[in-house]
Amino acid sequence: MPDRRTRRGPHPKDFASFGEETVELLRGAVADLSWLLGRSYPPKASLKLVGDRYALRDRQRKALQRSAASDKEISDRLARRVEIDDLDGRAVIVDGYNVILTLEAALSGGILLLARDGVLRDLASLSAHYRKLAVTRPAVEILVRGLADCGVSGVECLLDRPVSNSARLKKLIETTAAELEAGWSVRLSARTDQDLKRSGDIVASADSAVLDACDRWVNLTRWLVETHLPGAWLIDLSVANSS
Repeated sequence: MPDRRTRRGPHPKDFASFGEETVELLRGAVADLSWLLGRSYPPKASLKLVGDRYALRDRQRKALQRSAASDKEISDRLARRVEIDDLDGRAVIVDGYNVILTLEAALSGGILLLARDGVLRDLASLSAHYRKLAVTRPAVEILVRGLADCGVSGVECLLDRPVSNSARLKKLIETTAAELEAGWSVRLSARTDQDLKRSGDIVASADSAVLDACDRWVNLTRWLVETHLPGAWLIDLSVANSS
């Protein structure tokens, strides 16, 4: 049945699907998929092969897909990563939904994945419809305050124009930034990924495709969760164990 939950918390089956023993199994699956990706095997076929081998459920396969990366992908991403301490006086462009959805998941007790490339990702999927929740305002506040604490010179936040309620979320971010006296620009974009990839500013996103194409990026969401939400449900798949 489709998941019709109105919050970003855990799926009812997550506690069984991501228990301690299962996490060890997933680490082996991440290692296997990363090995295949590093040898140019097709990603979709490789995911099915490894998922079938480990008899993974749908959300476990999604976790596998979002956590695996080849050694080259990791090396290339790390070479262009800007550290949090180096953001002072620099401009940042934020992948709005990407960051906010993960913070909402953390605030709601949902699963967060520490992937093999060191990036923090969630299991949520952005659909054509976005609904503001009770955790949305706190998530936006954490994001705005966090970047202000980093001393950035300016922030542009991009939201996907085709997604419903993007205009309302834009207004919320703008209002929150104004209340906190933060200089933010929020823009609706019809092609957010392309704008992020081509931006000359430091990109805050966990999207693998964006990280592989942008000039520079910062692991912002991981830092925000570690510093502001230390009790979040974090599953560490960054150290993959070979089976």
